[in-house]
Amino acid sequence: MKTIEYYMNLPYRLEIVPDPDEGGYVASYPELPGCITVGDSIEDVARNALDAKREWLIVALEDGIAISEPTSLNDYSGQFKLRIPKSLHKSLAENSKREGISMNQYCLYLLSKHDALEHAL
Repeated sequence: MKTIEYYMNLPYRLEIVPDPDEGGYVASYPELPGCITVGDSIEDVARNALDAKREWLIVALEDGIAISEPTSLNDYSGQFKLRIPKSLHKSLAENSKREGISMNQYCLYLLSKHDALEHAL
C-alpha cells in the first residue's frame, strides 16, 4: 500500500494565481481535484499548499478515493494524428509554403502561438 509520504514526494504540479477579489493568492494541485488553498503571500500560499496536499491525501487514503499520480512528459510521444477538412489542409499547405517552412512546422507555430495566448489570459 502506498503511503502519505510516497504521494507527498511525487512531483504534483502546483498552480498559484493571484486572487483579484480577495487579495493574496490561490493555490491548487490540478491532479488532486478540490485540493485548493489560499495565502496572503507567495510564501504563505506555498506553505499552505503543502498542508492542504497532505490533508487531501490523508482523507483520500482513509476514504479509499483513487489518487492519480502526476503525469510526466515521458507519458507523451509528441505526435498525434489529426483529420481536417480538405479546405483547411489546402490553406495550411499554402501558408506554410508562403512562409518557406514545412506544414508540420507551420502547424506547430500556430498551435504554440494559440497556446501561449490562452495561457497569457
